[in-house]
Amino acid sequence: MQIKKFIVSAALLSASVSAFAVTPVKLGLTTWIGYAPFYVAEGRDLYKKYDLKVTLQTFADPAMLPSAMASKAVDGALMTYDQVIGAVAQGQDFKVVMPIDYSNGGDAVLAGKGISKISDLKGKKVAYAPLSPSDFLISYALKSNGMTDKDISPVNMTPEAIPSAMASGAVQVGVTYEPNVSQILAMEGGKKFHVIYSSKEAPGLIADVLVFDGAHIQKNGREITSLMRAYLDGLAYMQAKPAESAAIIGKAIGVSGKEVLEQLKGVYNIPFSEMQKPFAQGRDTKSYFVSGDVINTLLLKSGQIKKTVAIPATLDDRFVKALAK
Repeated sequence: MQIKKFIVSAALLSASVSAFAVTPVKLGLTTWIGYAPFYVAEGRDLYKKYDLKVTLQTFADPAMLPSAMASKAVDGALMTYDQVIGAVAQGQDFKVVMPIDYSNGGDAVLAGKGISKISDLKGKKVAYAPLSPSDFLISYALKSNGMTDKDISPVNMTPEAIPSAMASGAVQVGVTYEPNVSQILAMEGGKKFHVIYSSKEAPGLIADVLVFDGAHIQKNGREITSLMRAYLDGLAYMQAKPAESAAIIGKAIGVSGKEVLEQLKGVYNIPFSEMQKPFAQGRDTKSYFVSGDVINTLLLKSGQIKKTVAIPATLDDRFVKALAK
């Protein structure tokens, strides 16, 4: 992780990239409000400034992202940090190059009447996608309440399928993320379902990150730097023109601009001034070292990994540091 091992010259960072040919970049992602700056960059064609042609390839199931990146179906991906740890545990050389956001209520456990807390889930059917942020959230929620997945009846279901399953009565409890959370809460005038646990209770635990594999990083430094700059331009545009940005984001994820503004309350997009902090040792789950230890413990206990992963092996902060200079 030392910057001397990777050369990102000051001249390269400060000079115009117009001399370079247009570089195609395919990013894998799921539909998630936290990726809003990427949608704005696409809608405003902000990638063009950096000679990039970025394709955002959406996957319905987040569990498909690691394999898509490993097979080179995509160049990089936007995924949750627990997915990175899981992939590295399986032998992949995945590294976080930039923090994107952390869920601050945008991921939730939702339930019908008569179920008001996690302990009420004992013996109940709970729908969620295995090996996904939802899996991690419910695992953490259960652990925090002295329970495990053996205390519930897991139902394998993609995040997008959960609203209809809950509406039909197939399940009473679902674990998913925005925009599905808002969709479920709006059913029957907001009287049918409610949140019993959310990512607000552990800010930073469900963190979204920009990930590439080690070989791609070594060969494509300019591309990654340019992508990060375009993302930051998208974030700045959101802050300068929130209403216009909401319309762009809404078109990308299939909701209204008003709904976008509401959903954005459940996520914290990390500003550039704070981007070095998650890479550093810390005292709370906003640090990858702290959240990573929690993730390691939960994944090991659930049998999803066979041994803990060294957190530094999952991180590459050289681009963030170079841009800061």
